[in-house]
Parts: sequence; C-alpha cells; structure tokens
Amino acid sequence: MTASKHVYGIGIGSNRVHPRHGRPAAVVEAAIARLARDHELFDASPILLNPAFGGAGRDFANAAAIVESDLEPEAMLASLKFIEHEFGRRPGKAWGPRVLDLDILAWDGGDYHGRALTIPHAALGERASALVPLAQIAPDWRITGGLALRHLAARLRRARRKN
Repeated sequence: MTASKHVYGIGIGSNRVHPRHGRPAAVVEAAIARLARDHELFDASPILLNPAFGGAGRDFANAAAIVESDLEPEAMLASLKFIEHEFGRRPGKAWGPRVLDLDILAWDGGDYHGRALTIPHAALGERASALVPLAQIAPDWRITGGLALRHLAARLRRARRKN
C-alpha cells in the first residue's frame, strides 16, 4: 500500500547569523534548499524582512514554502525540528532570537489537533510574517472558516490600517 501524499505550507524565519550560511535572509534561502532535499518543493515565496515581536531582538527574514510529503503531521513536525537542530537551533526562551524557525502553517488535510501541533497554525491569521508569504504563493488556498489566504491577508492589512 502506498502512503498518500500531503501538501504543507511551511513558514520559515530567521533572525540570527549562521556561521556557514550567513545573514538571516541567506539562512532562509538555505532552509528552503534543505526542505527541497527532504520533500518535494512546489514553490517558495520571496523573502520578506519583518520587525521582531515578543522580545525576539533583531528583525526577521521570513518566507513560506509549499512542499509535498508522505509524512503525516506529527512526523512532518519532527522532520522540521530536525532541520532546525541541524541549523543550530537549540531549545531556549519562547519568543527569543533563533537561527531558524520552521512552522507548519497549513496542510491539505484541514484542521488538525495533536498533542504538540495544531494546523492551521493558531496565529496564521494574525501574523503578516507568516500569512503574507504563504498568501503570495498560494492565494486561493482555503484555510480558516473557508476563507482563502488572500482574503485573510486582506483582512489583516485592513486591521493594521485601522490601528
């Protein structure tokens, strides 16, 4: 029996220099290449620079990638954590600086609630650093409440203009 393939939207971020890859934008590029080695890469967004939040220090380089994999969500999360570890990420304070952050933002299986994972990502509709790059490469992907990513991104832009 062949395992079914799943499509994942992966958020990628960095705000620390890596000894081999260099500045955060180059770390994000290297992470996209690393994802392509392990999974079938469909597309990757341009890299955006975003202000840090929650005490993370310097600004982040962010992007999103769409990959296909036969891994189920918990196994995909483990794969992403392994890549983060390869890039030098170590457990530390929440919202702190990080050399690489990989998050499952969405997948083709709809809502998923596991012990260590919720999909879609709980903050996807509130964080431009995750939503905008994913909406750039998959604008019609329907996520929360049946809304397409482009609609969620438009809502976020309107909400930010009001504040």
